[in-house]
Amino acid sequence: MKEFVTVALDAMGGDHAPAEIVKGGVDAVNASKEVKILMVGDEKQIEAELSKYTYDQERIQVVPTTEVITNNEHPVNAVRNKRDSSLVRCQRMVKSGEADAMVSAGSTGAVLAGGQLIVGRLKGIHRPPLAPLIPTEKGFSMLIDCGANVDARPAHLVQFAQMGTVYMKNIMGIENPKVAIVNIGSEEEKGNQLVKETFPLLKECESINFIGSIEARDIPAGLADVIVCEAFVGNVILKMYEGVAMTLVHKLKKEMMQSLRSKIGGLLVKPAMKSVMKDFDATEYGGAPLLGLKGLVVKSHGSSDAYEIMNSILQCITFKKQNINVLIEEALNQSNQ
Repeated sequence: MKEFVTVALDAMGGDHAPAEIVKGGVDAVNASKEVKILMVGDEKQIEAELSKYTYDQERIQVVPTTEVITNNEHPVNAVRNKRDSSLVRCQRMVKSGEADAMVSAGSTGAVLAGGQLIVGRLKGIHRPPLAPLIPTEKGFSMLIDCGANVDARPAHLVQFAQMGTVYMKNIMGIENPKVAIVNIGSEEEKGNQLVKETFPLLKECESINFIGSIEARDIPAGLADVIVCEAFVGNVILKMYEGVAMTLVHKLKKEMMQSLRSKIGGLLVKPAMKSVMKDFDATEYGGAPLLGLKGLVVKSHGSSDAYEIMNSILQCITFKKQNINVLIEEALNQSNQ
């Protein structure tokens, strides 16, 4: 009997749930014969969406739930009180081993809270960080942390660097990932108190390839593979990144329609533009894994469409095959010896 990577999918989480979430699950099953989906949420709504598509019905199972966690609820209270919500049920499946991973575009706070309270942290992990891949001129980089720990301490950032290194080496195939810390200048003495205290610790850490500070303007150039920061800074960088990309695309499209000459020019450069836009599309890389947990939890954008959900599910296959949690534990244990 073929062994699948089983992913619990929060069908009720996200701005476009359940339609885009369900379609993303179906697309993932049709794209890979290695994945099985446990589609968790309102049974009637999910079945109605599934009826629109053709797929291997043996590899999609609907798991009915009666509650939904919304973005305006207190995350910890919601996780504790809404035990039959789609998000909490997904996390319990990961904890029990019924699912190898879970994907949700729902409440970030609830995903983070449930990840720690239900799935649990790996031994020795101080704070699990959210770690999305962001597009760069050279391909992609990991931004860690982008939203989980706004009060991180220097020791936490060192662990982020170590976990990011393990991920980029084993999942993304980068042999010796370059690690940098976000700063307001390249000089070692610059930065706020957190950066100043963290810099020498990263410099002394033998398990990472630390190259020093990186300024925000150098991130898109791909000068580092793992970009370390606390969550407030990381989230600002991520949102600014996305906003600038959308603005540039909008402006280019507007300018190309200004005259006959610009329209003709637009047609000529359209293939090249499509290629560049695809390279800088963050949805190509799926969601952000919450690293350092006993199971795989992936958080997708709240506005995720089916394509991003599909890629978030497919990235779980590589994560499971590489046994990344064991590798993270081993790396941290070796550095503590």
